[in-house]
Amino acid sequence: MFVAVAGAHGQVARRLVRLLAAGGDEVVGIVRNPDHVADVEADGARAAVVDLESAGVEEVAAAVSGADAVVFAAGAGAGSGQARKDTVDRAAALLLADAAQAAGVQRYVLVSSYGVDAVRDGATPDGVDPVFVAYLRAKLAAEAELLSRATAGAFELVVLRPGGLTDEPGTGTVSLERSLPRGQVSRDDVAAVVAALLRAPALLPPEEDPVLELMSGEEPVDAAVARSLTPAPAA
Repeated sequence: MFVAVAGAHGQVARRLVRLLAAGGDEVVGIVRNPDHVADVEADGARAAVVDLESAGVEEVAAAVSGADAVVFAAGAGAGSGQARKDTVDRAAALLLADAAQAAGVQRYVLVSSYGVDAVRDGATPDGVDPVFVAYLRAKLAAEAELLSRATAGAFELVVLRPGGLTDEPGTGTVSLERSLPRGQVSRDDVAAVVAALLRAPALLPPEEDPVLELMSGEEPVDAAVARSLTPAPAA
């Protein structure tokens, strides 16, 4: 398998790249900062320096050309303002989709966030920092556009909404459902779930809901992913 990972220097992404490389998969890690190339290569990927806030579709398509799947694991990061939540967490995710479609990539995994439903239909949750509200809105907008494209047959899609991220060692067991109570999950386990989604023979058909919430739990990762990707029985 050949996977392109956007935001390859992020904490979840680096764990994912190591997992994929250890399993013999080919990975290209897309990073904005040339100073991160050495780390990406040490993780086992080939680095592509592309700024997803300023690049055009052709440049990104060249970086993901030949890939079986793309993963959007980029983020504006701590300390960034509302404007960059939109340009990274929404616009860059859609640019990657444009590039994936142009390059004929068949699978897209979006690492989104638990809690985006709190801002649906323009809602503003009480007591939430405005920058985090902007982040949730950007993630929700990216989800909506990608879901629309997947329904139209542009690519197979999974939207993964992890809960609060921790640096605790992964357990290899999770809760993966369409809806879950708020909780936490280790970055190790998020990476393991993304890797399992990438390696699945097929994702859900367009008419099925591909949005999955992820928390720590008791079900082995591979079993949780396989169950979550089983289409609902016909009525």
